[in-house]
Amino acid sequence: MSETKNLLETLKRCLRARGVTYQKPGRALGLSESSVKRLFSDESFTLSRLERVCSVLDMTVADLVRMANGTRDTQAFSLSLEQERILASDPSLLALFYLLLNGRSVEAAERRLGLNPRTMRPLLMRLVEAQLIDIDARRRVHLNARLPIAWRPDGPVRKLYERQVRAEFLQGPFTGAGEALSFHSAELTPASVRILLKKIDKLAADFADLAALDRQVPVREKTSVALLLACRPWVFSMFSAYRPKAA
Repeated sequence: MSETKNLLETLKRCLRARGVTYQKPGRALGLSESSVKRLFSDESFTLSRLERVCSVLDMTVADLVRMANGTRDTQAFSLSLEQERILASDPSLLALFYLLLNGRSVEAAERRLGLNPRTMRPLLMRLVEAQLIDIDARRRVHLNARLPIAWRPDGPVRKLYERQVRAEFLQGPFTGAGEALSFHSAELTPASVRILLKKIDKLAADFADLAALDRQVPVREKTSVALLLACRPWVFSMFSAYRPKAA
């Protein structure tokens, strides 16, 4: 994929992730929706127009370039089993890694975790030793991983946090602003199940796009949000008494 095409594909993903149609950037450019669509298909954006479309999403061209460089591989990132074991061995280490992945600076992570530079230093060194981050001569942190991360289904990190997810996440009433709980049960064919699973994958990808888009937004303007997706063959226990009895 060419540099220009990759940049514009990333911009289209950002627009979709925010639910922005071509109408809004069209107003910013003084163009019709069809003209904006043609700019994308012909890859004929000028730098000035690209900058104006980015401003619609409250981002800069530099932000877009960083996202394009980080999202050429749309597959989830995988850690080694040993790296997962190291993260799962210490909740503070896992929390720090999570905050750095989500764009927090070391100083912001210190404040969030209630640590000081003296206690933060050994945690950072453990991440360096695990080859999860690098620290340059100016003491800037560079991640060797990116979102989304595909944790092993039976790995140590999933085992660690899934226990807490099951115990804590679903306990809320899901009635507040920005909350949603939707449960559906039906009898589906294998073909319909495959379609449903693809749609779940797409929603997970949209969530990852939004996380990447908001990574550069100041921490004070964001809140931590969790999305739980699940699908499996299942019969509600209420109906267990009505299962056909064996002859």
